[in-house]
Amino acid sequence: MKILVINGPNLNLLGLREPDIYGNSSYEALVSFVQSVCEKEGIEVSFYQSNHEGDIVDCIQKAYGIYDGIIINPAAYTHTSIAILDALKAVSLPAVEVHLSDVENREEFRRISYVSGACITTYAGLGFEGYRKAVFCLKQYLFENQKI
Repeated sequence: MKILVINGPNLNLLGLREPDIYGNSSYEALVSFVQSVCEKEGIEVSFYQSNHEGDIVDCIQKAYGIYDGIIINPAAYTHTSIAILDALKAVSLPAVEVHLSDVENREEFRRISYVSGACITTYAGLGFEGYRKAVFCLKQYLFENQKI
């Protein structure tokens, strides 16, 4: 099983960016955490982070035929990007949306997710643990649908 983890704008600044909301751990710590989870589960994982919407769309499109599923934290693009939604729909790979913070209890505009329309489920407000849950969710989904 191969999954791609895509992280959007400003996640490269984890540990610096609003630590009261996102915590003190770095992006490198997040990558290490997810790698460890996947290694224990026998899952091959790749990572991509970009602050540019079109680059994220390109990455999603290139995932077709290579990966079995996608974990995506589109960050601010969650609330604005129909292009990312359309890319996820176009490749038809199972995807799980993740947010480190509890977007439902933040600003009103953060409660809108265009991306969720192309995702199996969303994990929000669980910090790094949301990524672990996303890995397990994808693994279960792919197993149940005999895609692995």
